Amino acid sequence: MKKKPETVEEIEMANEKSRRRQEVRQRILATKVVEKGLLIVHTGNGKGKSTAAFGMVLRSLGHGYKVGIVQFIKGGWHSGERTALEKFGDQVMIRCLGEGFTWETKNVEQDMQKAQEAWQVAKDMMMDPQFHLILLDELNIALRYDLLSLSEVLTTLQARRPNLHMVITGRHAKPALMEAADLVTEMKIIKHPFRQQGVKAQAGIEF
Repeated sequence: MKKKPETVEEIEMANEKSRRRQEVRQRILATKVVEKGLLIVHTGNGKGKSTAAFGMVLRSLGHGYKVGIVQFIKGGWHSGERTALEKFGDQVMIRCLGEGFTWETKNVEQDMQKAQEAWQVAKDMMMDPQFHLILLDELNIALRYDLLSLSEVLTTLQARRPNLHMVITGRHAKPALMEAADLVTEMKIIKHPFRQQGVKAQAGIEF
């Protein structure tokens, strides 16, 4: 444990170090002047990818921005987030176009059709200047199973208007998508009650 400064000299030295750190931080912040729409990817095998994305959704709504959400896989999964966000009315548009997870449907043609429908909705949202942020939930899964063309998705994302933020979630993000992104976060599983303790998914925690 770091020793707490006690003498007048030690307190003055600690204050001086703090002042220098603040000066360095202010100089760094002064160089950060660019504003742009970010391409954000949440991936990895750990819990929290969509949860973190919905946190950004809520933050944008709190600032009065309009948000769009397209769920590619979880359409058959009723979530608390969806119920809560619907209370924001026209400020948020939520489209759930999947039929559940791919291992549940076992119908590749149906999955592909639903993914294409969801992608078209996403493209329509991207063309609407009212949207400040668009969440494409589980798009990574649709790309992993080749339900959509990766090259088309990348081209469309890169051609979006400059001030539009995009958040993409799901395991197994494609390397090309991560390369194109401005911000990539990998959620790593350390421990999960489903695996270690046989605890089922619970309302308010997983959905």
